[in-house]
Amino acid sequence: MSFREIIRAVPATQTFEGDGMPVRRTFPTASLDQVDPFLLLDHFGPLQVAPGEGKGVPPHPHRGFQTVTYMLSGEFEHQDSQGNHGLLGAGDLQWMIAGDGVVHSEMPSKRFQEKGGTAEGFQLWVNLPAQDKRMTPKYQDISSAKVPEIQVDSNCHVRVLAGVFGETTGVVETRVPVLYLHVSLLSGKLEVPIPSSWNAMTYVFRGTLVSGREPLQEGFLALYGETGEALELIAGDDGGGEFLLIAGEPLHEPVVRYGPFVMNTEAEIYEAISDYRSGKLGQGSAA
Repeated sequence: MSFREIIRAVPATQTFEGDGMPVRRTFPTASLDQVDPFLLLDHFGPLQVAPGEGKGVPPHPHRGFQTVTYMLSGEFEHQDSQGNHGLLGAGDLQWMIAGDGVVHSEMPSKRFQEKGGTAEGFQLWVNLPAQDKRMTPKYQDISSAKVPEIQVDSNCHVRVLAGVFGETTGVVETRVPVLYLHVSLLSGKLEVPIPSSWNAMTYVFRGTLVSGREPLQEGFLALYGETGEALELIAGDDGGGEFLLIAGEPLHEPVVRYGPFVMNTEAEIYEAISDYRSGKLGQGSAA
């Protein structure tokens, strides 16, 4: 089996989202716009939050893509203009197909605000093909207990957030063929087949990883070339690490984005802004 080589390693940059929540952003940045079909990857935390000081993302709109929130710790409350409501705790996954448009918020739960704690997780944006950009929004709330998990061996544990890994399939509807894994690799190595036409990346958020003969430190995103049948992922010598493995079939479609709207043409962006301002996407989050 031949393995893909890393063609670029990108450090995450510090920025802020919502009402001041600090995040480490791998893209979009000045150096990396997107990794088709993925539009954004943010890592928030780990942030020690004192009681009453939790920060989140107040009501805001989306149209034309999918937002994915994956929690490692803490607790956020989701509400949206479609009437959906849910709590996201450790290990939980929320996959929202914004489609034609939705206004939603993700704020610390009342319990987390009262007690404080550690908040950490990820936000991933996945593009939608042109034919699905105006589809009816769909909210998928997956509890940690429903996320498939695989103990590859005593040193390797994999959570299948989306897609197919070996004989295990994630439970969410993705609209675009993708693979999204949370891997804990203490020692040894893991080989993950990736279709040759897919883009692939890994993001290390704990410890160290070696891939394609390149060492990857915490906070780095690795992008892989197209040549090869799989990724070979090797634990670093200092106890290995944890990382996200994200891959997907590119759409090869025009991308025009303006803040929370991602469409194919400027005219569609202007329409999205107009529809939001006129209330067609909903007025704030449902109570």
